[in-house]
Amino acid sequence: MENILMASEAYLSDRRCIWVNGPVIVGAGPSGLATAACLRDQGVPFVVVERSDCIASLWQKRTYDRLKLHLPKKFCQLPKMPFPDHYPEYPTKRQFIDYLESYANKFEIKPEFSKSVVSARFDETSGLWRVKTTTTAGEEMEYICRWLVVATGENAERVVPEIKGLKTEFDGEVVHACEYKSGEKYRGKRVLVVGCGNSGMEVSLDLANHNAIASMVVRSSVHVLPREIMGKSTFGISVMLMKWLPLWLVDKLLLILSWLVLGSLSKYGLKRPSIGPMELKSKTGKTPVLDIGALEKIKSGDVEIVPAIKRFSRCHVELVDGQKLHIDAVVLATGYRSNVPSWLQESEFFSKNGFPKSPFPNAWKGKSGLYAAGFTRKGLAGASADAVNIAQDIGNVWREETKRQKVRRNVGHRRCISVA
Repeated sequence: MENILMASEAYLSDRRCIWVNGPVIVGAGPSGLATAACLRDQGVPFVVVERSDCIASLWQKRTYDRLKLHLPKKFCQLPKMPFPDHYPEYPTKRQFIDYLESYANKFEIKPEFSKSVVSARFDETSGLWRVKTTTTAGEEMEYICRWLVVATGENAERVVPEIKGLKTEFDGEVVHACEYKSGEKYRGKRVLVVGCGNSGMEVSLDLANHNAIASMVVRSSVHVLPREIMGKSTFGISVMLMKWLPLWLVDKLLLILSWLVLGSLSKYGLKRPSIGPMELKSKTGKTPVLDIGALEKIKSGDVEIVPAIKRFSRCHVELVDGQKLHIDAVVLATGYRSNVPSWLQESEFFSKNGFPKSPFPNAWKGKSGLYAAGFTRKGLAGASADAVNIAQDIGNVWREETKRQKVRRNVGHRRCISVA
């Protein structure tokens, strides 16, 4: 009997159940922090659960050293707290992390770290969400709440493509861009960068700056724009133009201005899509590359553009055009994906790709108290807009119910006095 009691106590301690008098926010990245701050401002209690051991783990643990914000800081600040005045127009990785830590401290956001959500489902009987988490030590916890905010983001898991021979035959080092820190260790080596988005371009630039022999795989068309045009942010110009002009005309103007600054890029192996950069981003979420120096390396030959890969062998890569390149290492700048389908037991609001089915600006709210923050494909500005909307929506219900509870308590108190 004593052994059974001990086993029962151990089981109960491992499967604790907690009632949360407010929403549970899954994820302590910028989206989760912004939502928590806005809820704090509304006076709504909350719990933030985070699988890592720190806030903004993508920024702290899965980014390269030279990273800076690609957009001006005014487009990247979170609600209710601007960047410090002394920060540059494009804050560094370290400065952005410091800003997020100050943000969490200011709004007293204290996530419950090292807790991975293994499942979240809506209980129709009780009308509540049941969120189960586990730690690396195997401790299980279940949170019961009325509202669930999904803030795990668009970049929760790395995407690693299946390429013939890469895992089975190639002898060199293979890393994903999230593991890449600096080109210093690749000095003098032949490195193949797979992917030509912002990460692929910047990793290639960093490799060239460290005297590595860099090649970058460009399989399809890509929009490359200057980060600034005549001293003004290209993104800022596009935002301003979209207030007054149709999207197709904004794209036309951006491409003309980009051609004046960058020249024709097709002769370097960079072909533009038939759809304009802003329309493409609106339809597919594919972000145009904002050049911060990689094009200069491409034009000088320090970074070679190569076509798609056919297969890898022990120390070579064979390309679809028949070329064979000797390489020492591969960096997979092949992007990220949402991990929501792996744990959220719901299919009405979220699609199989882990993004809300409804397009912006209606992608932040589902049914039964389910919300999404940071899935708009509109960067930090989109995440901030989601956070404000979510907090206002929950706050309105919270305040109304709080008023009703006070009225019921007052009525009950008067009845007690009357009876007495």
